[in-house]
Amino acid sequence: MNRTDGPPEPPPGSDPSAAQLLAAIVESSEDVIASKTLGGIVTSWNPAAERLFGLTAGEMIGQSILKIIPPELHQEEERILAEIRRGNPIKRYQTVRVRKDGTRVHISLTVSPVRNQAGEIVGAAKIAHDITALRALTADREMLLQAERSARAHAERMSQLKDEFLATLSHELRTPLNAIQGWSELLQHPGATKEDSQKGLGAIARNVRLQTQIVNDLLDMSRIISGQVTLEVRPMSLQDIIGHAIDAIRASAENKSIRIQTLLDSKVGPVRGDSTRLQQVLWNLLSNAVKFTPKGGRIKIVLERVDSHVEVAVEDSGIGIEPDFLPFVFDRFRQADSGLSRRYGGLGIGLSIVKSLVELHGGTVRAKSRGKDEGSTFTVALPLFHVRPQDDQAPRISPSDPLQTMELPRLDNIKVLLVDDDRDGGELVSAILGGRGALVQCAASGAEALQLLREEEYDLVLSDIGMPDMDGYEFIRNLRQMEKEHSKWMPAIALTAYAGPEDRQRALIAGYQMHISKPLEAAELIAAIASLRHLTTT
Repeated sequence: MNRTDGPPEPPPGSDPSAAQLLAAIVESSEDVIASKTLGGIVTSWNPAAERLFGLTAGEMIGQSILKIIPPELHQEEERILAEIRRGNPIKRYQTVRVRKDGTRVHISLTVSPVRNQAGEIVGAAKIAHDITALRALTADREMLLQAERSARAHAERMSQLKDEFLATLSHELRTPLNAIQGWSELLQHPGATKEDSQKGLGAIARNVRLQTQIVNDLLDMSRIISGQVTLEVRPMSLQDIIGHAIDAIRASAENKSIRIQTLLDSKVGPVRGDSTRLQQVLWNLLSNAVKFTPKGGRIKIVLERVDSHVEVAVEDSGIGIEPDFLPFVFDRFRQADSGLSRRYGGLGIGLSIVKSLVELHGGTVRAKSRGKDEGSTFTVALPLFHVRPQDDQAPRISPSDPLQTMELPRLDNIKVLLVDDDRDGGELVSAILGGRGALVQCAASGAEALQLLREEEYDLVLSDIGMPDMDGYEFIRNLRQMEKEHSKWMPAIALTAYAGPEDRQRALIAGYQMHISKPLEAAELIAAIASLRHLTTT
């Protein structure tokens, strides 16, 4: 069957070769060229149409054009024919057609009216070409553009969060520094009274603790990001850890008249974990609950077993969490109230640290709130640790620090060599140890300390780690080598602001017997020296 009904007779006076040329162009065109009646019946179908749609001219001529139009687009054909009847061409219209095998193809379509010699519209001619590949490229480009826009928006958001965090960090660090510096200057004034001294020292102590917590949070965040957090895992009782965490925030809660309720299932067995880190998790959640609960509010702590794990829930009657912020509550640096007028302090990293520490224990943490002023509930889920009764020797945490309740030993006549390039820090240690009877000699560098050790006898060495020229590790290695040459040995304690578990291990490997992190706790330092001195004299 021919692909057309046959070329029409050329009009009188026309050149027959023109019609033949037109037919040749149609046959050789790479674009689909077809014609149809005003009723949609196909009257011509060129080879390009056969190749694109998989239907021969014999299969299409005399058939409705709806054969290649998806059912849901049949009305589209009616609209096109209506425009053709009015003499309006359709140019570069993008649509979808169906091949013989049922697959769909995207095409760009131009439809023009066909007129007879009297100028009447008797049909339509259409030219189409496949734009599937072009649409795929366009879609890929749109995806790339969307990905680029999303990446840019994310980068801008992260930059904004960084700027907000740095502004918050500056505020949170400067606020306690303001009190520390102000009271320090006031107490040095000749007119300072005894009452001023009591107030000032109390304020300095509170703000030092606050700044220490900020620094510790920053260090924890840094270790978590770099994957350097290590856990000292052992069986433990969550009841004791919860009790210790409650004791730590009890004074703050009492200052706001906040009632603390506990519902602890005594039958909950031990869990495996790092007691210090889990206590940090609960302290953080309880501190947040106190911070965001108004005066006269309530905090409830529930410990219970749920299936094969144990859950600790901290529920408060505080300000609650807005629904739109709830999905981001554990995100680093995110705070629901981050503007200059925010009512609550903090860096916005506490809950992120909680989430990371809980997940390191193989657990999960989730937040729930009905909305503003409806309170919040944070639930930590940890896997249970199954043990035989005779193995249940989980270490328990004392509800209070034993160093605060026991009488500290005297250090009378113990000669201590202190190595520290920080003059103020050295004077502080000298004052602490001198108050217990120790005799302290200070050296500002490792080289000076080694020279003093060659000239005098000492009972114990305390050394900083981060020092110029010769750090604490190099100093202790030189000391241990010098001792080998003289067949004597001296205990040494590292006093350092490098406070991570890996720093402790490195100090012990280098040759120190103990590692104490700064800021120093006087009771811990005194007890450590007494214990080392006891070992060397027994």
